[in-house]
Amino acid sequence: MTKLEALLKNVRDCTLCVEHLPLGANPIVRAHESSKILIIGQAPGTKVHNSGVPWNDASGDRLRDWLRVDRDTFYDPRNFAIVPMGFCYPGQAKGGGDNPPSSQCAPKWHDQILKNIANIELTLLVGMYAQKYYLGARTKRTLSETVRDFEVFIPNIIPLPHPSWRNTGWIKKNPWFRERNLPYLRDRVEQIL
Repeated sequence: MTKLEALLKNVRDCTLCVEHLPLGANPIVRAHESSKILIIGQAPGTKVHNSGVPWNDASGDRLRDWLRVDRDTFYDPRNFAIVPMGFCYPGQAKGGGDNPPSSQCAPKWHDQILKNIANIELTLLVGMYAQKYYLGARTKRTLSETVRDFEVFIPNIIPLPHPSWRNTGWIKKNPWFRERNLPYLRDRVEQIL
């Protein structure tokens, strides 16, 4: 067992915040020592919690479409490492949607995981939680501004909105995302893979 495999086993056994998880702990993470692209999203939803497979839902279908990759390519951890801000389903918020990801996962595990992945060429920061954590003061006033100004962060980082159906209106309201961001994203992913 490699050092990363042992670490990922520890992550998957984690119960750090189990008392706050309505469905219990089921940490979802994927990585390989030679992963090329890192996806840092929010936290798994109920479908992902139940299947144990990251991005195994409609949001994942949309994300794979944005990346223009098939499921086999996406789920090969030598291509994509999937390390969310919160590894477990955080429960449903009162107004619909999910609660924010646990604030304990990233500080506890991310640095350890990322130290064991040497070949990351591109990091995709999906949603505001990942963007605020990793971009810090470089995050713009709104998610829209951060995503729109993606050129500031390339070639190694691309901020993205969450591909949830809840953001369909945002995508329609911001046609520049499909016109500017997605072509660059797809070209960059194709170059790397």
